[in-house]
Amino acid sequence: MPNELVALGGAFLAAGFFGRLGRRVGLPTIPFFMMAGIITGPHTPGLVLIEEPGALGVFATVGLVMLLFHLGLEFSLHDLVGGGRKLLAAGGFHVLLRVGGGLAFGFWLGWGSSEALVIAGAVGISSSAIVTKLVIELRRLANPETRMILGIIVVEDIFVALYIALLQPVLGGADSPVDVFLQFGRAVGFLVVLFVVARWGARFVSRMVDTADDELMTVVFAGLAIFIAGIGEEVGVSAAIGAFMVGLILAETTAAGRIERLVLPLRDAFAAVFFFTFGLTIEPGDIGDVIAPVSVAVVVTVVLNLIAGHVGARMQGFGRREGVNAGLTLLGRGEFSLILGSFALAAGLDRRIGPFVALYVLVLAILGPILASRSESLAALVTRGGPSEGTRTTLRPPEPKVE
Repeated sequence: MPNELVALGGAFLAAGFFGRLGRRVGLPTIPFFMMAGIITGPHTPGLVLIEEPGALGVFATVGLVMLLFHLGLEFSLHDLVGGGRKLLAAGGFHVLLRVGGGLAFGFWLGWGSSEALVIAGAVGISSSAIVTKLVIELRRLANPETRMILGIIVVEDIFVALYIALLQPVLGGADSPVDVFLQFGRAVGFLVVLFVVARWGARFVSRMVDTADDELMTVVFAGLAIFIAGIGEEVGVSAAIGAFMVGLILAETTAAGRIERLVLPLRDAFAAVFFFTFGLTIEPGDIGDVIAPVSVAVVVTVVLNLIAGHVGARMQGFGRREGVNAGLTLLGRGEFSLILGSFALAAGLDRRIGPFVALYVLVLAILGPILASRSESLAALVTRGGPSEGTRTTLRPPEPKVE
């Protein structure tokens, strides 16, 4: 037990130290948590805090559960239904173009079909945390394209759960097409059951978790998320799916606002351990082998995002400036890409997946905020005249719902 405590404490301290470095230069903390694992891990000379990543296995899994639980908690069935057909179409087009382009890129690499599916998701899905944070920090909540950006994030969130369900039999080593179909059907069935509970059983769940005592509420919702995630694993689906759906269920309860506030410290702490543990599995020597593929992937991502942003903006009746703003704001990649990378490593896929995802996330963590902060100027280059009134940055304070 002392060794596990030293490992966990070392992970928190190293992640915190490197995360502070990221904050000082104005970059997201996620890649810096990952870098902490790489630098203090067994594959890097110098200080080695943890020899065996498995020592943090349970804690990293709790981090994954809290990440997906919070993602589901932020998702709203009413937002999806009330967003309108145009908003759903814009979100669907973004997912189709970017994931489809990522899949084509994955097959072009020639690392394998399973690897291509992992790369498609890692390249195609934005980081909700990074995107919403950028919108707030750039003071663009009142911009006309922001509702479209947040709507796309909502569509991507539900796609994440479906995509994980799709990958489950592939990464689990299904032996035949029938086995693939059965495993996928089991995952979808699990999703449907929890979706029905979210749609019609929220009142009952609300009675179970709602209490005036914050301590007891935290104990109950954390236990529920981890328990259902474990049940998911028992029936052969990813713990991530169960955690996401529990968040989705609790998002429909009257206690949703309090739960979202209370879960943030848990999410932030254990998610840092998850990203740190992912870094422990990366051998820095392998990064040199993926520099060229990552460079191509970054270019492909920027191009696809700009195309998707332009088409999505046209669907909403916006111009090219709004499209550029949306495309560059949605560049951020983070938690979902690293989750898929960890799934691929656990499944024994091509070992280049780990360093590819790590370097890809790191590059976009630096490039994404820079391009997003200059999207107004870049948009002006492709249009005549200066930015329109609708796309100017405003100083209106953030809306409370967006974290």
